[in-house]
Amino acid sequence: ILRPIVVPFIHDHHLMLQHDNARPHVARICTQFLEAENIPVLAWPAYSPDMSPTEHVWDALDRRIRQRVPVPANIQQLRTAVEETWTNIPQATINNLINSMRRRCVALREANGGHTRY
Repeated sequence: ILRPIVVPFIHDHHLMLQHDNARPHVARICTQFLEAENIPVLAWPAYSPDMSPTEHVWDALDRRIRQRVPVPANIQQLRTAVEETWTNIPQATINNLINSMRRRCVALREANGGHTRY
């Protein structure tokens, strides 16, 4: 899926990849693939999940699932809850998080890598 779909999409839209520096993401095989495919990677400080819009989406998903009544009691119910909850997160919420990236990076730089409001 990466080579035929994701790579052309990234190049066509002049995007950068942002990941959380987890070991699998920075493994040599991943790094070599990204370099070979000319995919730019946004430098990201270690231990800064609060800066990632993705983490905010996961947090919203988690909170909404935990608030469900009844709480999912098995894997199938959890799967259904995740799919329904994901579908109901407004696209505007996700767009706002994506559009906040520049502000997040500026705030992080101004804080010299320290705490930000994000």
